[in-house]
Amino acid sequence: MDTSLPLESPSLSRRQFLNFLTGATVAVTAGAALYPAGKFFVAPAEKTGEGGAILAKDILGNQIPASQILAEAPGTRALVAGLAGEPTYLIVKEDNTLDHIGLVDNCTHLGCTFPWNPLDQQFQCPCHGSRYAPDGSVVRGPAPLPLKIVQVAMFNNSILISPWTETDPRTGENPWWV
Repeated sequence: MDTSLPLESPSLSRRQFLNFLTGATVAVTAGAALYPAGKFFVAPAEKTGEGGAILAKDILGNQIPASQILAEAPGTRALVAGLAGEPTYLIVKEDNTLDHIGLVDNCTHLGCTFPWNPLDQQFQCPCHGSRYAPDGSVVRGPAPLPLKIVQVAMFNNSILISPWTETDPRTGENPWWV
């Protein structure tokens, strides 16, 4: 009778084990390098309030207090980062409050940004010559539509900007951007 033990091949050879370790090391290293790169390309989620409202921010993403804007002279148009980071003009009224309507600083012709001209009391697009009235309606083309507007509200010392979904007060029609 044979008393020797049968020799079974091990379930994982030394070569297979080293290949597994090498592959796992490469995968972990590649994942650690690609994760920050992937996070860079995904925009951070913005906290929104009721009706999609966000806080007005400066170009660096810092919240702008309402007192900073209200310290400006009446009639001032302050440029802030609004919905989806779009540049938005907030208007200081004569009674040192904010107008409930903000104007998005994107020309409806080709999407250029433009300054407020206090001498002419107009928004003037330097690219193709479009002119907008203080309320954002078209004075002179080639812009085909009035400027997009947003709702502006104050809560404590914060400025909330939310999408405009009501009838456009300039045209009496449904907004073209909804």
